[in-house]
Amino acid sequence: MRRFFIVLLMFAALAVALPAGAQPMWLSLPPTPVLPEPEASGIAPVNGIRLWYAEFGHGAPVIMVHGGLANSEYWGLQVAVLAAHYRVIVLDSRGHGRSAGTDTPIGYDLMSSDVLALMDYLDIRKAALIGWSDGAIIGLDIAIHHPDRLTRLFAFAANSDPSGVKDVSKSPVFTAYIQRAAKEYTRLSPTPTRFKAFLADVEHMWAAEPYFTDDQLRSIKVPTWIVDGDHDEAIKRENTDRMAALIPGSGELILPGVSHFAFLQDPVMFNESLLHFLSAEDCAYLKPKP
Repeated sequence: MRRFFIVLLMFAALAVALPAGAQPMWLSLPPTPVLPEPEASGIAPVNGIRLWYAEFGHGAPVIMVHGGLANSEYWGLQVAVLAAHYRVIVLDSRGHGRSAGTDTPIGYDLMSSDVLALMDYLDIRKAALIGWSDGAIIGLDIAIHHPDRLTRLFAFAANSDPSGVKDVSKSPVFTAYIQRAAKEYTRLSPTPTRFKAFLADVEHMWAAEPYFTDDQLRSIKVPTWIVDGDHDEAIKRENTDRMAALIPGSGELILPGVSHFAFLQDPVMFNESLLHFLSAEDCAYLKPKP
């Protein structure tokens, strides 16, 4: 099967030289967007919790799963673009955003089962999944254990095991993100005073999970892109490369000049990548634009 490895040269023409003294995009954390007005939203009773979701647009279903500590608002700059072509579903993962949690520790298998239960609740048999960080790991978990539920997977900023994660405490951008997440949790959560316990739960998961074996990654048959920014402050590049090398027929896409928060830092480039991925007949091949 065809494979590619490409630093995104097709977007080089969009790059503009930074003014003297300007901060590079990968060192910025742009404001959290706001989701457009949904066509439908609600609370799905799944796996003993109340899971918040919203729907936008019409067409083939596309599910967007956010990263750890975040919420669906982070997809605000993508939803408006994708909803012109697809039925887009966003959700707040268990314990995140507007969704309730339980005393059961958060784990990727459990959050994956929540996504599948939401699909059942919405009568969606198969969907494309776009995941960021923890959301991308959830997508990989589903691709391994429930491949019949996915049409394709865009896995941005995932890691296959804890050794693939950098020490994010050394990153001012990631530190600012955690501080922002605390404020957003207080504003959105049904348990607004429990952020410290929530953070500890998520950090425990990050330290222990995921653990995808080489054989599990080789077993993935869902058309997949492994994607990251070339300045990701959380994910080690060698882990990204390893996953892309192991997943049969997958594509590896490295977005230039951006980090773990590429969808905020350069939404035009990120959205063009998503649209190309979702419309490509062969997901393992990215044809550069002229």
